[in-house]
Amino acid sequence: MSQNTADKEQSLFEPPPMAEQERMIEAILFASADPLTLKDLEARMPHGCDPAEAMVYLRRRYEGRGVQVSRIGDAYALRTAPDLGYLMQKETVEVRKLSRAAIETLAIIAYHQPATRAEIEEIRGVSVSRGTVDQLLELEWIRFGRRKMTPGRPVTFVVTESFLDHFGLENARDLPGLKELRAAGLLENRPLSGAFPSPPQSEEDPEASEGQSELFED
Repeated sequence: MSQNTADKEQSLFEPPPMAEQERMIEAILFASADPLTLKDLEARMPHGCDPAEAMVYLRRRYEGRGVQVSRIGDAYALRTAPDLGYLMQKETVEVRKLSRAAIETLAIIAYHQPATRAEIEEIRGVSVSRGTVDQLLELEWIRFGRRKMTPGRPVTFVVTESFLDHFGLENARDLPGLKELRAAGLLENRPLSGAFPSPPQSEEDPEASEGQSELFED
């Protein structure tokens, strides 16, 4: 075997120049949705590459730029420079349509607060799923009230100020009647039996609390 042939075969196993390794790491990080460790990078790069050294050069090249190579634990990722994060913020209004179950549950709580899960289920005639309650809690339209001083001390639910503010109400006494709810399209023609009595006093209203304080813990 000639010397030229031996040198050519040996060159096939030589790692790419450091500048090329740097480009490889940049491309891999750009295409990856998740941070990658040096071990992850080494597995994707040609044999003999040194991702640790290439990473040093790459991070140095991105210093002061709008995008930087951030270290996240033992991994690396391309991220927006922290001081430019405000440019990525976008305010959107998300319209979320409540299910009929959520609307009925919300209405029962609003008109019967403080209401327990058992009381809501008794009025609706069906069980209340955890997802329905969680959705209303996430919207911050209901919150946990005081526990009822009855066997089991069940928690109660009441509407929040966010709920009142969303619907332009000053307090629970301003809740619309059955006719108004139907006109607004919030209810079907078939009402829930006993679900919509006259609007109650506010939970914080002394008159509403009178005679009921012994039922709830402070």
